[in-house]
Amino acid sequence: MGETPSTPSPATEPDERSGPSGGRSRTKGRGRRRTRTRAEAEEARAATAAARAAEVEADPEGVARTILLDALTGQARTRRELADKLAKREVPDDVATELLDRFTDVGLIDDAAFASAWVESRHRSRGLAPRALAQELRRKGVDDEEAKAALEQIDEDDQRAAARALVDRKMRSVRGLDPQVATRRLAGMLARKGYGAGLAFSVVREALAEDEVDLTDLVDHPED
Repeated sequence: MGETPSTPSPATEPDERSGPSGGRSRTKGRGRRRTRTRAEAEEARAATAAARAAEVEADPEGVARTILLDALTGQARTRRELADKLAKREVPDDVATELLDRFTDVGLIDDAAFASAWVESRHRSRGLAPRALAQELRRKGVDDEEAKAALEQIDEDDQRAAARALVDRKMRSVRGLDPQVATRRLAGMLARKGYGAGLAFSVVREALAEDEVDLTDLVDHPED
């Protein structure tokens, strides 16, 4: 009487994590997220699209301005790229045009400056020739006159130097090949970068001839 019921010792308490043999049970599927069905995924996408459409309808200018500012954060973009983003969100054409004009007037959109920076960066980092750069600018919506002006910063000496640098980096992979095979591979690489056949073959032949001389010197005068 008055005694407190004894508490079972931990050794006698049932362990919810233990299986019949005392080991930890492995509940199949525990912690896994259920994969949504295709119908559920489509329903979710439709709901998201509807919510975005309602947002645009309620405040088209505010939504469009946010889209433009977000897209321009950290990098420049062409007017066409930005127009495509607005169209994808179904911003009305008149609202899109007005905002794009406004952003252009204050200098936030500047296709000429974009083209100049793009050409300088891609030529320096990738060794692309004017032909390839012109194609990229066209895809981005830069008009031909602005693209032409930007491409004028690359002269023939710049092209030859860039082409030679590309060939020099690739030279090790073609050493030991038949000269004609090596020439075709190196010239093909330059063609994919936008270089014309005349310049490409001239640079490749020059590089191969110099490389052959260098290898001959190493054979004739091995290091001690």
